[in-house]
Amino acid sequence: MNGDALEELLGDPYDGSNPTGHAAIVAADDAGEPCAAGEAVLDAWQANAEYVPAELGGRLTAVDELVRRLRPVFRRDAGLGLGHGLTTLMASLNVWAAGTAEQRKHLAGRLLAGERVSVAYHELEHGNDLTRNALRAERRGNGFVLDGTKRVINNAGRARAAVVFARTADPAAAPGGRDHSLLFVDDLDRVPGLTRLPRLRTSGLAGCLLAGFGFDGAVVGEDALVGAVGTGAETALRSFQVSRCVTAGVGTSLLEGALFGVYRFATERVLYGRPVTAIPHARSVLAGAFIDLQVAQALARVAARALHLYPSVAGRYAAAAKYLAPKITENALADLAVVLGARGYLREGEYAFVGKHLRDIAGLSIGHAGGVSCQLTVLPDLPGVRPTGAEGALFDDSPLPELDLGELRVRAGRADPLLGALEGVADDELRAELASVRADAAALPVTERGVTASHRSLALTERYAWLLAASACLNSPRAADPQWTDAVLERIGLRSGRTTERTSTAALDAAYQDMADRAATGRSFDLDPEPVLRALA
Repeated sequence: MNGDALEELLGDPYDGSNPTGHAAIVAADDAGEPCAAGEAVLDAWQANAEYVPAELGGRLTAVDELVRRLRPVFRRDAGLGLGHGLTTLMASLNVWAAGTAEQRKHLAGRLLAGERVSVAYHELEHGNDLTRNALRAERRGNGFVLDGTKRVINNAGRARAAVVFARTADPAAAPGGRDHSLLFVDDLDRVPGLTRLPRLRTSGLAGCLLAGFGFDGAVVGEDALVGAVGTGAETALRSFQVSRCVTAGVGTSLLEGALFGVYRFATERVLYGRPVTAIPHARSVLAGAFIDLQVAQALARVAARALHLYPSVAGRYAAAAKYLAPKITENALADLAVVLGARGYLREGEYAFVGKHLRDIAGLSIGHAGGVSCQLTVLPDLPGVRPTGAEGALFDDSPLPELDLGELRVRAGRADPLLGALEGVADDELRAELASVRADAAALPVTERGVTASHRSLALTERYAWLLAASACLNSPRAADPQWTDAVLERIGLRSGRTTERTSTAALDAAYQDMADRAATGRSFDLDPEPVLRALA
């Protein structure tokens, strides 16, 4: 089954009788439970096959294609997409990257049978700092004994297996950061000394079943080890590059779904004798959000394709996309809430899902690596970064080479094809900003390139991410339309803070008309539009 089939299986989200429509999803969210009908649809679609490499019997080939195929579920419910399967992908990537042939085969079988796998990184005391995680796995005999706690773990209460990040050596005895390992703990209910901890409730992603694991002398065999002892952080950081791209990409679908909803509302809502869409400010907000969506998707898509084409630098792009795309999405959702007015705060009614999307994007953007964590991945790479040539396949939808997780690098190289593709554009302001970012990065003292970096130094990573977004847009197939290009450049200037005033309304008007035409003809607002099952009121 393909992505179009998933859209059909999920049905019209505005149909009040649809068990996977907005009304049912919001009701499940308010109850703090997963949408059972939605999970049944994803089971029927065999969603887990999306997370299994094709060589192991699944459907995973290209990361950008995975994002496209998951759009229908994230347009409707990020909690459903994350809770049903994205967490399973995050766990499985570690095994695809470093597991033995037997582990890979066994896990693929688990997933293709429809089972869930959890990933246990988080410890509340240490947040995103994996290097300080305290759960211990002491080697003993032909296995490991685990002691400690993992919290805020998605699906901890119902997963059949889990990939666990644990300390296997004291830092002093394992120089180079090789003091943590990954363990694939199977048949969780049969592991003595392992308990499932009570559920934790959240305001966003309320349907996700977050809980934890307690380990009190829990014993696992030697065959649980994923990769070599001490390589847990390295494997996790390589896996993060893929999951960051996927999360950044699917997160934009919350904006796509909300944008249609607010546009639909604005066409039917009458103020002062005319529809809200006739009010210039409302039209401007809607068109601006439409451009925001396409900028965020262009960046996320290029980052995903770079995993295949430029694995030595893809980690920097993945972190930049995971930082900026959710930020663009969240800001645009906040703008749309203004057009929706008081309805944006209601938990009932036809447009209550827009407020849910706004609550959910905050949690989705944190995931296993929040914004500052992503910035700290980018920052050390910036001094000495040099623009290089880029092949056109980075920007189009041509077939990609097979993803090789082993080629991904924890520290990206200084070569930068995305910046290189920006050097040839005609925009003088962008070229000047590129030169300024490179100069400022080169001047960073060593103390400003890591966790002690100031706010000013971290801001450099955002300026860099905006340059990547501009390059992704200006080299995309859509750049053949000069009005779209003008709208994108102006929007990037405004959102990044480089400019403060709109210079022309023509490009924004053209973007609004594009959006309106798509809404009327059943096409999505995505960078690459696709058929959607929804209609104007």
